[in-house]
Amino acid sequence: MVMSMSEAPELATADEATEQRGKAVRLTDWMTAEELSRFTARSNWRAGRHVAFNWLMIGLIFAFVATWTNPLTILLAIALLGGRQLAFAALMHDCGHRVCFANPVANTIVGQWLCAYPILSDMERYARGHRAHHRLAGTRKDPDLPNYMNYPITRESFKRKIWRDLTGQTGWKALKATWRRGKTELTKMPWDGNAIAGHVIVNGAMFGVLYATGNGWLYLLWPIAFMTTYMLIARLRQVAEHGVVPDLYDLDARKNTRTTLVRWYERPFLAPFNLNYHLEHHLHAGIPCYRLKDFHHFLKARGFYDDTHFTEGYGELFRQAVPASA
Repeated sequence: MVMSMSEAPELATADEATEQRGKAVRLTDWMTAEELSRFTARSNWRAGRHVAFNWLMIGLIFAFVATWTNPLTILLAIALLGGRQLAFAALMHDCGHRVCFANPVANTIVGQWLCAYPILSDMERYARGHRAHHRLAGTRKDPDLPNYMNYPITRESFKRKIWRDLTGQTGWKALKATWRRGKTELTKMPWDGNAIAGHVIVNGAMFGVLYATGNGWLYLLWPIAFMTTYMLIARLRQVAEHGVVPDLYDLDARKNTRTTLVRWYERPFLAPFNLNYHLEHHLHAGIPCYRLKDFHHFLKARGFYDDTHFTEGYGELFRQAVPASA
């Protein structure tokens, strides 16, 4: 899903994944076209509410630290902001598939300016790379394989990865890659500029709002979270979606992709906006995030998942991905 560093020459579209997934899994054997249409329906209201909610939560986190400023609240804010940055990535992902909003212009403008640019991403470039992942998932040509193909791994190896994430080493590599791309790629927006300009404008606006309230220093928490907790959360999310699955090289999405049933306290960090229902997303990329949970329960009731195991929480998942004896 989100935050893949891979690239492909074409832009993602709503139903691209279904075409190739249908070779292995035929949803039409389990549901009618009319039933499926209930889940592919898009809502400007629900999409807009998700975007507004994420910005509101970010504002509340900043207000929380401004009101009770101490080392503990700052550390908590950095962790929570990393989760909100993942939420922006999830919304950018849906907009890149053109399924978040019913209005295609809203997908383009909101996805880029209010979701991608705050986290130093570019929706159009991301969508091109993400299309390759959908098309090639279940094969050895999947461009995202390096993110999860080597799991399970030893605890020592996993600790080194966590250390690189939380000390900013992974984030620094991501920043350098963003800078290199930004100098050469023009975004497909109705103005003549590049992604780096968008990053500066949006993040400058965030700083300006905080500065106007007398709390400009709070903006530092945003890049710190991006460089540390967001990188760790992104890594954990990638492993949760495709690591230690039944068969990474089987075209059946039930074998190469995972849905994790999350606890309420895990959701703000690792599963905002139904991000944990990743198997359902690979079964049909035309379903917006706010309908994935219902889609999951529908398929389960139909018996589609009778032979599929759903991991209960990220604790169980990472006991498999990073076993004590590995």
